[in-house]
Amino acid sequence: MAAAASSSLQSIASSFKLTRATNAVKAGAPNCLSFKNSVNHVFSKNLTASVSSVNRGSFSVKSQSTNSSESSRPTKVHELCVYEINERDRGSPAYLRLGQKPVNSLGDLVPFTNKIYSADLEKRLGITAGICILIRNLPEVKGDRYEAIYSFHLGDYGQIAVQGAYITTEDTYLTVTGGTGIFAGAYGQVKLQQLVFPFKLFYTFYLQGLANDLPAELLVTPVTPSPAVEASAAAKAVQPGATGPNYSD
Repeated sequence: MAAAASSSLQSIASSFKLTRATNAVKAGAPNCLSFKNSVNHVFSKNLTASVSSVNRGSFSVKSQSTNSSESSRPTKVHELCVYEINERDRGSPAYLRLGQKPVNSLGDLVPFTNKIYSADLEKRLGITAGICILIRNLPEVKGDRYEAIYSFHLGDYGQIAVQGAYITTEDTYLTVTGGTGIFAGAYGQVKLQQLVFPFKLFYTFYLQGLANDLPAELLVTPVTPSPAVEASAAAKAVQPGATGPNYSD
């Protein structure tokens, strides 16, 4: 049977004839491709080199567009400070006991919205809006640990979105997950300082990814954070000149 198979293969092979051009390629460059004269010689040379590279057993593919995008992403850090104050006039926060226990427990939800003021407390800039999900009750320190997901809505300036741990008894850092308006492309982190839970908080943003520097109106000297801080009367009354442009309410 081996002899018969060999005879059959020889018969099949003999039925295919190689052209003169193919024979010439095999004789001169067994690892290269050959093209007709109408094919661009530079393209033929490059493809031949590529095939030779594949024959050697390795090749790589690089995404120039991705690398270019990452390398051009702005990395300058822009520091921004604001106050969040609950003035008890917005029905916030609401506590939803989804854990169905008499004490704070996993799964409880706390939607909220509070007012945002400039760091010098002279201008009303907008609001916060979001939700806290209770992760763990901390009875030993009379506090809670939440996962917070919320945004800072700052009128014509745009929005900043953040997410991360909110521990009611200590300062924490949250991740800046994005932004709009002048904050488009934002990333980085924000330090949350708890002054009076849950009514007064002070934030220091460390923003990266911004196309331009922040406007001077937002880069004011902060009032030193303390439980006693209050917004100016003009800012509370949103008088002309005491608000950001088209401040969010």
